Formats: sequence, C-alpha cells, structure tokens
Amino acid sequence: MTKQTLSSGTIHQVPKDLRTVLESQSDLLEVWNDLTPIARDEWICWVTIVKKEETRAAHLVRLCEELREGKRRPCCWPGCPHRRPNAAKWFGAKK
Repeated sequence: MTKQTLSSGTIHQVPKDLRTVLESQSDLLEVWNDLTPIARDEWICWVTIVKKEETRAAHLVRLCEELREGKRRPCCWPGCPHRRPNAAKWFGAKK
C-alpha cells in the first residue's frame, strides 16, 4: 500500500493534529487532497484560529464530519483573515 501525500494550503501548513487526523482516515485524506489550496487554507485557519484546546478538538471533529458530507469549506465563518483583509475585523487580526 502506497502512502498518500498530504496537500497543504497556499499560506498555511497543515498542523500536526490535523495531519494526524487526515492521515489516519484514507477517505478524508482523499477528499482533503481534492480540495483547492485556498479551500484547504480556509479549513486550516478555521481549525487553528480558536484559542481553547476543546474548541480546536471540536473543530477537528466537525471538519471530519463536514468533509464526509461533501462540504468544501467551513460553514458560517467570514474566511481566513490572513488572506482576506476585510475578514480581519472579525478576528482582531492586523492587516
């Protein structure tokens, strides 16, 4: 069995906890690699931008569920503030 590579985003690298989740579930890894780099950036940022570990863990669970449901990007959030300056106001990020 050949190990599949894990694609990253355009500005974000896949963090260790997300990498572990994706590499342990081949169906998710296939869906993940089929996303556009910008869509992967959105998911990575959505998982990593939270402050509490419990929230991050919940985001990882939800990411798995939503990828399996066919969603291509995280629902109901203004987007990665690192890529879109107009989204920075929602997170207090500096331009």
